[in-house]
Parts: sequence; structure tokens; C-alpha cells
Amino acid sequence: MDAPHPSAPPVALCLGGMDPSGGAGLLRDALSLAELGCQPMAVSLGETLQNGLACLRIEPPGLDPVLRVEALAPHLAGRWGVKLSLCALDPKDFRRLCATLRHLAPPVRIWDPILAPSAGVGLHDGADLRRMATELLPMGSWVVSPNRGEAAAFAGLPPEAIQTAAPEALAGPWLAAGAAAVWLKGGHAAGCDIQDLWITPQGLQPLDRVPRLPGERRGTGCLLSATWLGLRLLGASDLEAARQAAHRLRNRWDRAFAPGLAGRPMFAPAPAAREAL
Repeated sequence: MDAPHPSAPPVALCLGGMDPSGGAGLLRDALSLAELGCQPMAVSLGETLQNGLACLRIEPPGLDPVLRVEALAPHLAGRWGVKLSLCALDPKDFRRLCATLRHLAPPVRIWDPILAPSAGVGLHDGADLRRMATELLPMGSWVVSPNRGEAAAFAGLPPEAIQTAAPEALAGPWLAAGAAAVWLKGGHAAGCDIQDLWITPQGLQPLDRVPRLPGERRGTGCLLSATWLGLRLLGASDLEAARQAAHRLRNRWDRAFAPGLAGRPMFAPAPAAREAL
């Protein structure tokens, strides 16, 4: 076997849902990571009947995702990390997946927990996310990136808590379950400004407060968390990767489009050379 090239790109393993339109899910993850110069690898944890209008159905994948991850194991060495997002596995298979990840010990880890796609059918409730956290987070070093709705559901709070709950109340249950950090995204909060928060057992660090941009975009959570993973693999710190990921999303906002003029706009792919890191 050839020795690894010294400039070989880091490998980013994406575990999530397959959105055939590419607006979100594994295709959006792969695009975001490739633009940064990372090598994406992807294993589906959920197949969707989905387009830019809505998600109509979510089902478990046909091939065993744990076997697919294990088949990729020879590539998962050196600079590599994992992103976990939409997951339609049953509890037994998710437990198997967590055991495999524990064995592989990815150096960089982010979980983007998803209750449901932004339009269409739902998938999980707060109890499901808590069950997943029990299996996943005790292995350590996971950054979790929920929006306020996902965090409220995880904490067992009523829907109105999305707007009213203190950040510590939304992040605390994730930290208690074993998360190393909670990247609490601010897009679902009320007001004309958006501010993400980075929360660890040591305290709360606000990210930049910025004006809310007009309109809605598909795949914002996917783009943010995949970009964070890529930037971390390229050497950025946890907090700096979150800041840069949010900055890159805002720079891409006006380049969104709706294929065939149908559905909500998605982010247009862009060559890495056109993106400021």
C-alpha cells in the first residue's frame, strides 16, 4: 500500500438522511465538505421521499449502515471526523452504530439532532433524542448543535419554551447527558437579530449577534454542522469553527436558488476557491 500523501485531505464521515434533491442531508453535507477541501464519505441512516417542497416519507435504509461504516474503517485514520444527523434506525441498530463509533474513536465529532425535516413528516420526539443521547454521548467529545426547538424537546419543555427558556435550561440536559459542548443555534428565537451560543460545562460564550436575513433557506443546519466539521479538520478550534461556519452561511445566503423554480431555495454549490475560509 502506498504511504499517505502529506497533503492528503482529511476525511469527513457523514451519517444522516438522504435527501434526493440535495438541499439538505448527506448530499448537502458532501457539497459543503468538498468545498472546504475535505474528502466526504457518507452512510445513509434514513431514506426520504423528499423534494424542495416537503418531506413525504422517511424509512430506514435498505443496506445495514453499521456494516457500511465498518467497511469504511480502513479509510478512517489520521485527520478524520464524523457528523451524525437524521437517523431512522431502530434502537437496536442505533446501539450497534454507537458501539462501532466507540471502537473507531473519531477525533472530531458533531451531532446535529433532528426532530423532523423543516417541512413535511416528523421523525422523532424529545424522548427519542434522549434515548439516542444515552447511547451516543457517554463515549465523550461530542459537540451537539440543536436549534431551540430541538433543545426544548430534549429538555421536555413545552413548545412556548422555544422562545422563553433560558439558554442554560436548553443546553443543560445535553451537557448532563455527556455532551462536551452545545452549539445552541439562534435562528428559531424571536427578534430581528440572530445569536448562536456556545455552551460548555465551564460556561456560555455568545457568538456574533447579526441581523436576521430575509427569506428561508433549506439545509442551513446541515451546512453549518458540516462546515464546522470541515473547519475543525482543517485546524480551527471548536469556537472559531462555529464562528466561521456561521459567517460562511451568511455569505452564501444570496446565492441560493430553487431548482425548477419549485420549493424553498437551497444553497448553490460553489468552488472552494471562491470561498473565504
